[in-house]
Amino acid sequence: MKLVILEPLGIADEKLVAMAQEACGDRMELVYYNTRKEDTETLIERSKDADAVVLSNFKYGRDVMEHCPNLKYICVAFTGYDHVDMEYCREKGIQVSNCAGYSTVAVADLVFGFIIDLYRSIIPCNEVVRKGGTKAGLIGPELEGKKFGIIGAGAIGLRVATIAQAFGCEVYAYSRTRKDVPGVTFVDMDTLLSECDIVSLHVPQTPATVGLIDKEALAKMKPSAILINTARGPIVDSQALADALNSGAIAGAAVDVFEKEPPIPEDHPLLHAKNCIATPHVAFASNEAMYKRAVIVCDNIKAYLAGNPINLV
Repeated sequence: MKLVILEPLGIADEKLVAMAQEACGDRMELVYYNTRKEDTETLIERSKDADAVVLSNFKYGRDVMEHCPNLKYICVAFTGYDHVDMEYCREKGIQVSNCAGYSTVAVADLVFGFIIDLYRSIIPCNEVVRKGGTKAGLIGPELEGKKFGIIGAGAIGLRVATIAQAFGCEVYAYSRTRKDVPGVTFVDMDTLLSECDIVSLHVPQTPATVGLIDKEALAKMKPSAILINTARGPIVDSQALADALNSGAIAGAAVDVFEKEPPIPEDHPLLHAKNCIATPHVAFASNEAMYKRAVIVCDNIKAYLAGNPINLV
């Protein structure tokens, strides 16, 4: 059998190869590509003889898999897997595992980096001090005492909740399933949007969540509120968010995710919106998270070869 790792995974090539070879043992031939290519033709060429593949977050569709007659297993080195054609995988009996959990700490860290940047105007302060300016007009609020709303109470959402409590926030959450979490009050979506000072998104991308934060949802937020999106781009209507920021309907936003993977077009509305911080889908990508991910990938491979696949989605 052949395992093909279709792209680098954020750790040193020699380290990744050694870990993968140990996971495969003498059961699978390992092929590793240390360049990321997303075009269909290259993906077909790289995947066509594979029994199993590893990929992160690029589109892996029917148009590729139709040319891979031996393919039986996909390890998605990512939490979300909406970029893989799951319908085709179900049709052909291709098993798919993900790597949930590796980025929980990293994503939560960036959430609070965003919030503190927005609240304390760190980016504008950095710019003005280099031009001989002062703090005039750049004094912002504290986190303590703020109502902190979390949409999606999975592992990342709950870690964000724990950190928010440490800052002295009142924490509220909305999710499909209410949980008993100390210090977290579960409320309906309208209540969360209308009462919270900070709204942070932590839901997966599904047909039900695409466009969840639209013009109507944004209109329910307080003019002083800020929105944080480290989840998936299509969960938010970007044009509606840009309009809300530019009109002062909400006070600020920070986005790490867009409708497509970076690079983002220069004319994207959020790149020109007022008081909006944008980053190139980096929340999950700390040094430690990349190593944790590689470990989960190798654990997934070992379990698949042992006939007991784990982290199936």
